[in-house]
Amino acid sequence: MSRAEMDALGWDSCDIILVSGDAYIDHPSFGMALIGRVLEAQGFRVGIIAQPDWHSAEAFRALGQPNLFFGVTAGNMDSMVNRYTSDRKIRSDDAYTPNAEPNRRPDRAVVVYAQRCREAFPDANIVIGSIEASLRRIAHYDYWSDKVRRSVLPDSKADLLIFGNAERAVVALAHRLAGGEPIEQIRDLRGTAFMAPRGWRPAPEWAEVDSTEVDTPGPLIRHANPYAEEAAAQADRPADEPGVQPIRFQPSRAVKLDRTRTVVRLPSYESVKDDPVLYAHASRTFHIESNPGNARAMVQAHSERDVWLNPPPIPLSMAEMDGVFGLPYQRRPHPAYGDARIPAYEMIRFSINIMRGCFGGCTFCSITEHEGRIIQSRSEASILQEIEDIRDKTPGFTGVISDLGGPTANMYRMACKDKRIETACRRLSCVFPDVCENLNTDHAPLIQLYRKARAIKGVKRILIGSGLRYDLAVRSPEYVKELVTHHVGGYLKIAPEHTEAGPLAHMMKPGIGTYDKFKQLFDKFSKEAGKEQYLIPYFIAAHPGTSDEDMLALALWLKRNDFRLDQVQTFLPTPMAIATAMYHSERSPLKKVGRDSPLVETVRSGRQRKLHKAFLRYHDPENWPLLRDALKRMGRADLIGNGKKHLVPIFQPAGTGTGLRRGTSFVSGRPRPPAGREDAVAKRGPAVRGTRGR
Repeated sequence: MSRAEMDALGWDSCDIILVSGDAYIDHPSFGMALIGRVLEAQGFRVGIIAQPDWHSAEAFRALGQPNLFFGVTAGNMDSMVNRYTSDRKIRSDDAYTPNAEPNRRPDRAVVVYAQRCREAFPDANIVIGSIEASLRRIAHYDYWSDKVRRSVLPDSKADLLIFGNAERAVVALAHRLAGGEPIEQIRDLRGTAFMAPRGWRPAPEWAEVDSTEVDTPGPLIRHANPYAEEAAAQADRPADEPGVQPIRFQPSRAVKLDRTRTVVRLPSYESVKDDPVLYAHASRTFHIESNPGNARAMVQAHSERDVWLNPPPIPLSMAEMDGVFGLPYQRRPHPAYGDARIPAYEMIRFSINIMRGCFGGCTFCSITEHEGRIIQSRSEASILQEIEDIRDKTPGFTGVISDLGGPTANMYRMACKDKRIETACRRLSCVFPDVCENLNTDHAPLIQLYRKARAIKGVKRILIGSGLRYDLAVRSPEYVKELVTHHVGGYLKIAPEHTEAGPLAHMMKPGIGTYDKFKQLFDKFSKEAGKEQYLIPYFIAAHPGTSDEDMLALALWLKRNDFRLDQVQTFLPTPMAIATAMYHSERSPLKKVGRDSPLVETVRSGRQRKLHKAFLRYHDPENWPLLRDALKRMGRADLIGNGKKHLVPIFQPAGTGTGLRRGTSFVSGRPRPPAGREDAVAKRGPAVRGTRGR
């Protein structure tokens, strides 16, 4: 992190310098540390510039010019999500900064950092990556500016963008650059994107599938047989025309094209920024091409140049995952931070990531767009070894492992039963509308892992902190019993997100009946274990496809079940998510998009978003005036009264409902966190605070 450390190591220069908006924590849960250790294991000298002062280029000169490239990231979170709430208000803290100090990173950090690197060393290679670059690799709706922005590539002026899990691409890139290959000639790495001249092709024989108009996507996204891929015949082209003419879909002349020599042309940035229907169509086309087994390259015009996207990276094997997580991480913040507390580190200090990826396909979530749908799991031996390393090497360990999980707690080692089907499948979710019959949902490997983990000497308890996919869990009562009996610390997080069919369909989430089945098992096994334990369900307010009546029905469900939500989540449109496309375009990319596609009800006004959030906190007197007005408008004044059947009372406690007590929770009397933070729920008890996922 400094010239002094370089001198101590005997380095005159760094091969690669990683720039990040997060504090440097040498732990595999942090992308900068993981990529740094992977490159170190390949023999490269890696420097770290963490949370640099971006107001000038000086901080970016601290370690000199890298021999190979600058690797620029915003950190573990998109910088805009990190800094702003769902109400576009600036957060008061930053979990990835020492002492949670705010304002230590710029808005759109990838662009700013990349530009400063270029200013510091004009001849250096600039490579951008991680979650912010990954989710902004094509034209995307930006909630904070309320407009469609172009790809992050032309704005950052980077030479290359690496999206998704970057280990394969970044190692290959480093070796090829070290071998003297110019970065502008490295155009064949999976999981990379770059700017190219309009119409550029890797070779003359490449075919282009034109998907720039809404009347053409039918055969591209039609999959009546989900295990076969159809493509249209190539249009005739003049003999003197170089390259390949765009293909218009003509089902009657359909022939199979070589997907490894085919590129799909998305509607241009100029088209989607002004046409919501084309934006929704581009989103659907993009998500269809997400399976590494059959995805084709994609290209999107930005003015006179193209953004070219190679197919997604091939998932790591179990042995490769073990190798990545078995590197010599120090599992703590860099000593330069002294005794400063970094909340994000405290959260994962005693947790273990056992897998990556998610096949759930929830439309509001960006995990799939970044990590992919194919689950990549570590071996049992690798995970158990990390538990022992925490026990022996991590200061402050008291015998409690806070989590064995990942994006989802219980997808460990789950996969398609047939590799050929997995390679050919183009479904957006393996579990919606129902769990696919080809999906192996066996929980036995996870049950065995839990049992071996808690048997390790010095380990008192193994908790599960990651969110649970309960529609999978109900298929294994043995797993639910194991979980409830040994691995729940009083509360267990799950995410039904809503109760009504309309919103759930737009989220691609299971019906509330599945939650009821899981709750029955949870309560049964808790009672058998002699434990008083509660489920902590998460719900989303103001999601696309949600009406005021839907939120009222959810509020009544909460009241019937005696839930009082302490903190709630209002839908936050993040770049590239399918639900974000719904929010912006008011069309659903879950179906073929056309000019006559039905509109999706979208909650956009601040007042209506506040109302939907108020329904989730129906018990808070601050929300009662707003709810009374809404109930009268909806013709449900019968729910206003002082009886048990009523949602809100007639009376208003003095000093409430005026906005004077906005910083205090009526239920707990404690300071309320910034609006939009997704935390926890309590039932008949004190509020429990936590976080969802990583």
